[in-house]
Amino acid sequence: MSAQDSGTAERRRRFADEARAERPDLALLCLLLGAEAGPAPAPAADPYGIDAAQIELDRLAGLLPYGARGAREWASALAELLGGRCGFAGSSTDYQRLDSSLLQQVLRRRRGLPILLSVVWIEVARRAGAPVYGVALPGHFVVGFGDPAERVLADPFAGGAPLSGEDAELMVVSATGAPLERSMTVPARPLETVLRILNNIRAWASARPERTDVALWALELSLLLPSHPARLRYERAQLLVQRGEFLRGAAEMEEYAEVVDGIEPTAAEAIRHRARAARALLN
Repeated sequence: MSAQDSGTAERRRRFADEARAERPDLALLCLLLGAEAGPAPAPAADPYGIDAAQIELDRLAGLLPYGARGAREWASALAELLGGRCGFAGSSTDYQRLDSSLLQQVLRRRRGLPILLSVVWIEVARRAGAPVYGVALPGHFVVGFGDPAERVLADPFAGGAPLSGEDAELMVVSATGAPLERSMTVPARPLETVLRILNNIRAWASARPERTDVALWALELSLLLPSHPARLRYERAQLLVQRGEFLRGAAEMEEYAEVVDGIEPTAAEAIRHRARAARALLN
């Protein structure tokens, strides 16, 4: 095994272990995820920027004013620091960049997708002792402070602009056409947040057929999470075939067919047919 392969295997072991921890560390999971994209602009001793990013989150937390107590005070303090003084925010062009989903790069550029900017807010606020949580609204991730029933929400993508209940309602309606439901504003768990980030990366890669490498590592990290959709195994097999790894892809299709055979035998047979077609591509 090469040094690069050994490094990747070790990072993925750390990722899997952290995902199964009693209290998964959201920042560490996001940084290990970001390392999959390759070395960051960082010293040789920290090539993937993981330590440097943790230090930066600690530094930002230390800049928050001492003594903030209420949920609205915390939201205002974070908006002033991160959105105002530090310039963390997003724009439509950020959706076109893979960097916008990588925590190391978001901390460096101070630009990113709503969910990654929210991770910055969550991790800085948490380090400062704020009662903070993520809110996975359909189509737009935001942050909340204090008791979730109070709905003190802020939008890091907009620099930390306060988000009223009516604002959140309009955001959900525009994204889904359906009204806001209470279940949409409950605190998002770390692993749910990480899976949503990986889904975003997979969506980015699916629009760029030349980036099957990104699609593959995003799928493989998703499969390391303790709870993931079973269909991801089939998607990985299809991706392997797309990348020309016909035997591996066919073998994984057949394994997945065994899993679904007892539930949907017709679907299982169709998958086996695709596996045979993949093997035939070697002829």
